[in-house]
Amino acid sequence: MQRWVSAILLSALSFAVTANEPLPVDIIQDLNGLQSQLANQPSGAADPAVLNRIIGHARTQSQRLASGNRADQWASALYHQLAASALVRQGEHIAAADELASARQRPSVPNSQVRRWLRDEAALRRAAGERRAAIALYEQWLGELAGNRNEQYDETAWQLVRMLAEEERWDAALEWLAPLLEKGGLSADQQALTNVVLRQAGDGEQALSWLLEGLNANSDPDEWRQAAALAQQAGQFGVAAAVWEAAWQLGKVSSSEERRTLIELHLAGGTPARAAEHVAAAIEAGQLPSNEETLRLLANAWQQAKHVEHALQAWQALSELTQSADDWRQYGQLAYGWGREEQAESALTKAASLGDQQAEQWLSYF
Repeated sequence: MQRWVSAILLSALSFAVTANEPLPVDIIQDLNGLQSQLANQPSGAADPAVLNRIIGHARTQSQRLASGNRADQWASALYHQLAASALVRQGEHIAAADELASARQRPSVPNSQVRRWLRDEAALRRAAGERRAAIALYEQWLGELAGNRNEQYDETAWQLVRMLAEEERWDAALEWLAPLLEKGGLSADQQALTNVVLRQAGDGEQALSWLLEGLNANSDPDEWRQAAALAQQAGQFGVAAAVWEAAWQLGKVSSSEERRTLIELHLAGGTPARAAEHVAAAIEAGQLPSNEETLRLLANAWQQAKHVEHALQAWQALSELTQSADDWRQYGQLAYGWGREEQAESALTKAASLGDQQAEQWLSYF
């Protein structure tokens, strides 16, 4: 809030001097005097009497000059601005926003200043809880700057997306969000907001395609992560796995946790053989321990891939490690289903010796 006050205060004198229409000396002196009085009020402890006097005088002057020539109209706008500054100090955000709305309507006000007041008014209405009015003002401001995007534009667009999401206007939020995704480099908060909007709007494919088109060997690791996350959010696990795999091959991701994510994406995306290959490579590289959890992951991956030799080898290694009747039985059942009767009988016999009654029933087939 204090930032808005400072911005309003700092612009008054400079625009009084550089306005399209020159102002009389007495008006400039009066504006400067009001500005100085307001600036000298301590933050958070302004004198109500001083603020009321500034507001009253500024409103009187703005009304008196409103029907005058172009210079008077410009001066009227500046008095509205000063009244808004004082009202902000009093916490009267709606009244301050109304003053800025009146200032914007005065002729001879430069377009750059109109846009500045437009954005300030939107922020004030947002702070006052007038969310729909703020949304309309932000949309107007962004629309006027569509051909001149800058950092302030993107910051405001993200604010608008969040407000639209709060109003559950998902399609409108997605419309403003999509161009922002083209730039990449999302923060954690922006990524979280993006995920919510895409999930609720149900249309993440187009946004994802924009991100994918921008990915290359020079892209930051976060851009690769964000593309994979968006693919997951859209339910395109195969695409997510492909993106993460490319990032891995390019060295954009390389930690053991990131390799585990890659494995899980391959399993979810329908490429279990590649997942199994990564598990085996991670074990060999020491990124994953050769323990029960890892060996079970390997066995299940090769089983999903229907790779007979690798799957049976993995299940045998797991069973020998755990000495679990359930694992020996599952290994035996899998071998039996793939026509490896000798392996099946050996595994089921081991399971039965460990007290598994189902294994004993299976042995009756031999």
